[in-house]
Amino acid sequence: MPLPIWHPESLASRLPFLRARAALTAATRAWFTALGYQEVETPSLVPVPGMEVHLHAFRSLFTPHLGAGTGRTLWLRTSPELALKRLLVAGAGPVFELARVWRNGEVSPRHAPEFTMLEWYRPGLTFMGMMDEAESYVRAVCPSLVAHQGIACDLSQPFERLTMAEAFARHCNGLDILATEGDSARLHAAATAAGLPPREGEEWEDLFFRLLLERVEPHLGRGRATFLTHWPTPQAALARRDPADPRAALRFELFVAGLELANAFDELTDPAEQRARFVHDVAERRRLHPGEGWDVDEEFLAALEHGMPAGSGIALGFDRLAMLASGARSISDVQWLPFSP
Repeated sequence: MPLPIWHPESLASRLPFLRARAALTAATRAWFTALGYQEVETPSLVPVPGMEVHLHAFRSLFTPHLGAGTGRTLWLRTSPELALKRLLVAGAGPVFELARVWRNGEVSPRHAPEFTMLEWYRPGLTFMGMMDEAESYVRAVCPSLVAHQGIACDLSQPFERLTMAEAFARHCNGLDILATEGDSARLHAAATAAGLPPREGEEWEDLFFRLLLERVEPHLGRGRATFLTHWPTPQAALARRDPADPRAALRFELFVAGLELANAFDELTDPAEQRARFVHDVAERRRLHPGEGWDVDEEFLAALEHGMPAGSGIALGFDRLAMLASGARSISDVQWLPFSP
């Protein structure tokens, strides 16, 4: 029978990984401070936990019993992103946060319902500049050689920069993903022609993610780290469109040793387009998860109306980075008191 996580022997088995995590935390703060970033803290209990359709949040109820206030539903944040961007509007940038975040239902060797997200935002930084900065940071705080589940990665090698269009063409038999423009019928036809027939009932997003997970991601971050860039606009989230090709959004994900490590945007600053995306996301979440959800984040949109400076931001899974830096096999190895399902 496994020892309880509070048992001295259990802690002793994790202690080398936890000490490596502590060193990583100190190195992270030093690195960002040297670059002129301000460390900030934003609220964990919020009216809107995030706008990602497929994430599930933890619900809480505010019941006033001291002072003024009205009872209402609040949530534990799935990301500090919307709060940090309001600070950019206020003029606080460049900023970073080592933020505790919560995602309901996520448990695996790479997932935990409570974990730490490192997010940073720099006004005026370009999409390419954020890739440069992320590469420099990871290389500065990790060993040159890292590995996970037998997949090795040499961080001294220049990180690969691979567009989504290139990745699908390479690993999905020449499929032109940007030509499908979120159109299920068009993607079905293209996938069938490429010898990758869709499953019954698969919509555009379902088929896109299945091909991404099964055909593309297994090839990323092997030998050297990979930036997967220029996502199709249906997956733009809070990123602005590429002025050179509006079918793509200026979004990238970073893969190291087979691990998805970070997600970044050249930030969308147009409040009308962002509102339209949020309205779509709220409706989609209610369709997929009846009875669960929250409304559009009006406070964030009001901040965008006031004016957010152009720039880029990134969210990096700090526990996963600690796994790579320490050689840990599971996210529970790098958490002092990990979640017990």
